Amino acid sequence: MVDTVEFNVLEHELVPEHYLVTKEEADKVLKSMKITMDQLPKIRRSDSCIRVLENIYGPIEEGRIVKIVRRSATAETFVAYRLVIRG
Repeated sequence: MVDTVEFNVLEHELVPEHYLVTKEEADKVLKSMKITMDQLPKIRRSDSCIRVLENIYGPIEEGRIVKIVRRSATAETFVAYRLVIRG
């Protein structure tokens, strides 16, 4: 029998912060960006970051939006949004 090793990819120093956005916040973001949901870049449900978020928030359905916060010395803080899709 092989033991499985669980690794929380979100704790790695090179992985940006990921947050599940509420539906109300998603509406505000889309309105402020003047785009529709399908115009957002995509992230698959099978992505390791989404799988970790599911351990925190429970099942994440397609159509939800994830906020990604990247921090760097040159760009300071950059926020991106991704639409969760099948896969």
